[in-house]
Amino acid sequence: MSSEPVPIRILAVDDHPVVRRGIAAMIATQADMTLVAEASNGREAIQQFRAHRPDIALMDLQMPEMSGLDAVSAIRGEFPDARIIALTTYAGDVQILRAVKAGAQAYLLKNTFHEELIDTIRAVYAGKKKLSPEASFEIAEHSTDDALTPAEISVLRLIAAGNANKEIADQLSLAEDTVKWRVKNILSKLGARDRTQAAMIGVKRGIIEIDTQHPTPTHHPK
Repeated sequence: MSSEPVPIRILAVDDHPVVRRGIAAMIATQADMTLVAEASNGREAIQQFRAHRPDIALMDLQMPEMSGLDAVSAIRGEFPDARIIALTTYAGDVQILRAVKAGAQAYLLKNTFHEELIDTIRAVYAGKKKLSPEASFEIAEHSTDDALTPAEISVLRLIAAGNANKEIADQLSLAEDTVKWRVKNILSKLGARDRTQAAMIGVKRGIIEIDTQHPTPTHHPK
């Protein structure tokens, strides 16, 4: 007597319905996979994971209400064996390392080829880890960079929000000269020619993040 193999049960988490529909359509073509639940933010992701205990969670990172990074940490804290693939638009080295540290076993970009995502789902289900070529390149490129301190990240966040040095000093209760010194260090560490480019680099690398509900870049607390 033969029995059909149990399909890989998948949870898709993304705040864009069109992305979730695309994932659902892709999974529907695979005989060894089934979509068991969807979620549109981190809080829903935790609830759906508890309810369905999927084999694999495909997790967007930038979402309203609760980020994917926080959801990954929460899920792995409650379910240490949870297998999670970060599937996102951003390939910033800081965000990649943060996602891996939070417990994601793989990191892929949303523009990845259909076959690569399918292969990654099977690989992570089998207990393997995987980074997209873009993610691996980003980590290698910045592996020797001097990281920003938490204090410098706080300044960068306010720079990205359009604040002048005096405004930053007022908001952080610092002397303006201290802010100027930190801005100088930020530009040097990021290799930026000016404040605007520093903010752009900060977002690209995932040092500061863009709130999907409010477009002003914000620093992730972790």
